[in-house]
Amino acid sequence: LTNCRITASYFTNYMCVCSRTKMVFFLMFIEIKASPAHSTAALIVDEPEETDPWDLPELKDAGVPWSALDTKGKVLRVLISVGKLILLLGFLYMFVCSLDILSSAFQLVGGKTAGDIFQDNEILSNPLAGLVIGVLVTLLVQSSSTSSSIVVSMVSSGLLTVQVAVPIIMGTNIGTSVTNTLVAMTQAGERNTFRRAFAGATVHDFFNWLSVLVLLPLEVASGYLFVVTKLITDSFEIQSGEAPDLLNVITDPLTESIIELDASVISGIATDDPEAKNKSLIKRWCQTFTNTTLMNVTVPGPENCTSPSLCWVDGNYTFTLKNISQIYNIKKCTHLFVDVNLSDMAVGLILLALSLLVLCSCLILIVKLLNSMLKGQVAVVIKKVLNTNFPFPFGWVTGYIAILVGAGMTFIVQSSSVFTSAITPLVGIGVISIERAYPLCLGSNIGTTTTAILAAMASPGETLADALQIALVHFLFNISGIILWYPIPFTRVPIRLAKGLGNITGKYRWFAVVYIICCFFVLPLLIFALSLAGWKVLVGVGVPLLIMLIIIIVINILQKRKPGWLPAVLRSWDFLPLWAHSLAPCDKAVGVLIAKCCCCCKCCQAASDDQEDRAEQLENNKTTHTAVYDNHAMSVENEAEDGMKIELNILKMTTL
Repeated sequence: LTNCRITASYFTNYMCVCSRTKMVFFLMFIEIKASPAHSTAALIVDEPEETDPWDLPELKDAGVPWSALDTKGKVLRVLISVGKLILLLGFLYMFVCSLDILSSAFQLVGGKTAGDIFQDNEILSNPLAGLVIGVLVTLLVQSSSTSSSIVVSMVSSGLLTVQVAVPIIMGTNIGTSVTNTLVAMTQAGERNTFRRAFAGATVHDFFNWLSVLVLLPLEVASGYLFVVTKLITDSFEIQSGEAPDLLNVITDPLTESIIELDASVISGIATDDPEAKNKSLIKRWCQTFTNTTLMNVTVPGPENCTSPSLCWVDGNYTFTLKNISQIYNIKKCTHLFVDVNLSDMAVGLILLALSLLVLCSCLILIVKLLNSMLKGQVAVVIKKVLNTNFPFPFGWVTGYIAILVGAGMTFIVQSSSVFTSAITPLVGIGVISIERAYPLCLGSNIGTTTTAILAAMASPGETLADALQIALVHFLFNISGIILWYPIPFTRVPIRLAKGLGNITGKYRWFAVVYIICCFFVLPLLIFALSLAGWKVLVGVGVPLLIMLIIIIVINILQKRKPGWLPAVLRSWDFLPLWAHSLAPCDKAVGVLIAKCCCCCKCCQAASDDQEDRAEQLENNKTTHTAVYDNHAMSVENEAEDGMKIELNILKMTTL
């Protein structure tokens, strides 16, 4: 250092430049006599380590440890835990019942419309139109079992063939996944919780859409599902049976005291029964008696007689013998709306509002109870049981056991919507990982088809084969989807897509509403409109859009993994306008709109959290940035300007 010169003698950071070797030495000393009130800011700032938002949070127990409690405290804690468990089961029961009432409400609001949609056989013969109709009808009635039973009844009556019904069944599989996506919206209050919950819900959506994207063209080209299920039904002698009532035994007493529906009305409208169009879906008489007698009736001509031997003419009249059925009402129903003089639409809207209120309230209370119960050792045990794999080399078995668990639980509750909606809040609070929720959702798809198979086996003998074949089509479709998107870890694309969507909705929470509207309403209606216009219009519009989408996906993948393969312009989307590759401008517009509409509501605060967080982050970055360059000790002295210039010169020299 003998040939070095000091460039700033009064700074706590000194720099020496060697005149011979032209090397820069940056020496940092501590000024002993520096005043604490005028200390210099550090030039190097330690950035906090970024945490993975998909890591399961630690549910810490802030209470007193069990060992530190006395006898009275232990008894009190046990009683509180038992009380919480009873409340949890009660809220879960109300949650399941509210889902049942919600389904009934949707049937009252849109059930007859769903029946009318199924009437147009020319539209249903188009595979894409049939797929979209299956989605929309399931959205209207909020039950894949109801929409599937309509399809089965139409096949049994000869209005639809099994080949035409296959795309409709695929559509019902998509439509039923909207319920748990709506349930995830109730957890939008906390960013990371909402990110995990929405991803856990939409992983089911992506699986269904991707399976349809592959299997629908395959079915149109080869009839794979129809041929395989036809071989199964022809190979076995299947006897009719009865569908089991498991969870319904517990929930029916409450739900039937609120509303009961006549399911035969929707099927009657779909099968073009003129009497069904004027009937109400609300069940008035729960016990009836049907008396069938052989009576003389007049018919237009001899060709309308039941048999030539049972036909005679008397003047201008033709008579024949027919079985005439008369229905006698015996016992009236006892639900709340049995004597209410309101239309089906009015009753449906009332039940829709009440069921949504109860559903959201129960879900919030369930999440609060789970957060209070799943702490400490309990949380550790539950997480290990649900998320830990079997030891090597049997780790791959864990996922398939989760599929079986999901199928079994769905078979018990007899509804995939109920099961997936129940695990969505568990994913949100971090008890179940999305990697474990994925096979559970796949299992729920299988479980709901086994219930449909048993229900089809309760059909009459003459319609048993067709009804069972439709149920097997649903089962084989889900099995084929699992084979495509689960066994090999690389093919578990729905998990990656759900995490990507979860990151977007975690940052821009309003985008979740846009996703639901576009994915379940706008996109199906667009496909439906193009399919009605004909194959030429569908190909002319759909193929360019599909090619553009594929090109964008390929460029995005190359930007992340092999940017050197792309031209310099395409290595980022910065050459496009900001609104074309970022949601930030839309986020500002939505924030301003919400602030004007509901500035006093909680939703306004939740929507503005995004802007507040980003503003705070920018302020922190600005503070950190200025702290690197500002010397606070100099700010109170007259030499501040000269000192700043000297320090900037030091920084320029240290860039080497």
